[in-house]
Amino acid sequence: MKKITIAIDGFSSTGKSTLAKQLAKHLGYVYVDTGAMYRAVTFFAMQHGYINAESFDKESLIRALPNVKLEFHFNSDLGFAEMYLNGSNVENEIRTMEVSSFVSKIAEISEVRAKLVEQQQQMGKGKGIVMDGRDIGTVVFPNAELKIFMTASPETRAQRRFDELQAKGQAVSFADVLKNVEERDYIDTHRDDSPLVKAEDAIEIDNSYLNREEQFEAVLDLVDELMKTM
Repeated sequence: MKKITIAIDGFSSTGKSTLAKQLAKHLGYVYVDTGAMYRAVTFFAMQHGYINAESFDKESLIRALPNVKLEFHFNSDLGFAEMYLNGSNVENEIRTMEVSSFVSKIAEISEVRAKLVEQQQQMGKGKGIVMDGRDIGTVVFPNAELKIFMTASPETRAQRRFDELQAKGQAVSFADVLKNVEERDYIDTHRDDSPLVKAEDAIEIDNSYLNREEQFEAVLDLVDELMKTM
């Protein structure tokens, strides 16, 4: 059966990664979490003191980019690939609220985006891939056979993120999570380089009132209908 490229874009905490993992597993495709790549660069910047609550040394980070090596290693126990930064597993470290508070600022940097987009396009050359992020259908794979754009209300997304962080034992307040969601939305949609926009040929899914299985079935129907035409 012919393989396709599935591009999933959308706002933070819309469940893009969850959906992408489900689709990749069901179809036997490769899954790439581009958000994890930007989070890993953010974590690298934090480790080296390039970004904190008081300052952001963009130029030093740009100069250090050749020292950033990103890899995905499949974890058979978890059923998905984890993010490695310079040989170390950073999957847990990159999912904190602190990383979330800086990641959109890191993603604004053109040199960071260029480095990661090039890697992402290389990963998808053979098709049979599901990739999620902010600019997959518009920049990384503008010719993807299926493009999904996911959205939900800020309050719904903040609640999901809040519940996820609490389940991991992180002490956060709902107000702080909502503020972070809204700030990321603004930065993602207003940056000069590859802002978050819905591709003209993308299918929008508002999952404010959909559970994971309903969402998965809806998108799987789209995949099945597309495959019938190929």
